[in-house]
Amino acid sequence: MPQTQSTYLPRISHVLFIIIAGTAVLYVAKPVLVPLAFALVLAMLLLPLSRRMEKAGINRAIAIVACILLLLLTIAVIIGLLSWQLSSLMDDMNNIEHRFDSMLRKVQQFISAHTGINKNQQNEMVEQVNEESSASLISQITSLIMGGLLNCVLVLVYIFLLMYFRNHLMQFIKKAVPATQRSNVADIVHCAGDVSQQYLIGLSQMIVTLWIMYSIGFSIVGVKYAVFFAILCGTLEIIPFVGNLTGTAITVIMGVVQGGDFKLIAGILITYGLVQFIQSYILEPLVVGKGVNLNPLFTIVGIVIGEAIWGLPGMVLAVPVFGMIKIFCDHFEGLKPYGFLLGCGDKNNEPNGLMEKLRGIFMHK
Repeated sequence: MPQTQSTYLPRISHVLFIIIAGTAVLYVAKPVLVPLAFALVLAMLLLPLSRRMEKAGINRAIAIVACILLLLLTIAVIIGLLSWQLSSLMDDMNNIEHRFDSMLRKVQQFISAHTGINKNQQNEMVEQVNEESSASLISQITSLIMGGLLNCVLVLVYIFLLMYFRNHLMQFIKKAVPATQRSNVADIVHCAGDVSQQYLIGLSQMIVTLWIMYSIGFSIVGVKYAVFFAILCGTLEIIPFVGNLTGTAITVIMGVVQGGDFKLIAGILITYGLVQFIQSYILEPLVVGKGVNLNPLFTIVGIVIGEAIWGLPGMVLAVPVFGMIKIFCDHFEGLKPYGFLLGCGDKNNEPNGLMEKLRGIFMHK
């Protein structure tokens, strides 16, 4: 027993030290690492298209710029669709404000009846909070917008440089590791890139499919501005587990504010349930696949850790980053237990059911 403890305690201490030191570095270097991480993920998404264009004889720089322009065009189309629906929503803002004020009065009556705080006292409390936070809120919004624009420019520059100098970076990685590990490290890089591309492309296809399904479902149940809320719910899927719940909650709240009755709320929830069923049992196995192969428990843990360290960007990047960590662990003998812990087990032991056959047909396997 003492020998076993002397063997494992130093190893556990090293792992804990690496985790703590890595977390501290990630937290302190957030302004530098967040744009670089987003650029790396988006570069992996655009890399297959860039390679096809380069094989067709197009200059690498021109191919990369074309891929970035296509990415910007896609984002512009999404923003345009949201703006189109949002303009219609703003036209109905007077009615929405009237209904919201009516709901607010009912809430104030409920608070007054159950707590003894009358409406005037409630209004004074709200005004005091608004006066204290209005100035700081304006400065925070201004700095957030300026920082967001700067980060967007940095991400685009990083995407171009990462894609243009990808061979140079790969050569650096090979030179930086011992000769005995070069083939293994190269395999890790290629596997991480392939898995990330599969996940991101599949996620993009799934989001578009969710837009269509939510648009049909919300239109059938009678949600106003169904396309806007469909795009919102589908796009928030980039944050697993949390995003779809947030989008549906916003849709329900807006449905109530717009004067929706119990049937409308029930219709929204039924639509959400049906879409989640199709997403979980059809879209994810067929479109996204199991390339990342992360355990749902550690997916949620990764999202929580990402939010604690990097906020919202950390939640978005949690799944692909943890997928890369799992691949890294799977390629080193001493780290394989951690890779097994992060994963869902041995795929070869899974039942070969109907969904696996459909997935094989879809993936041309």
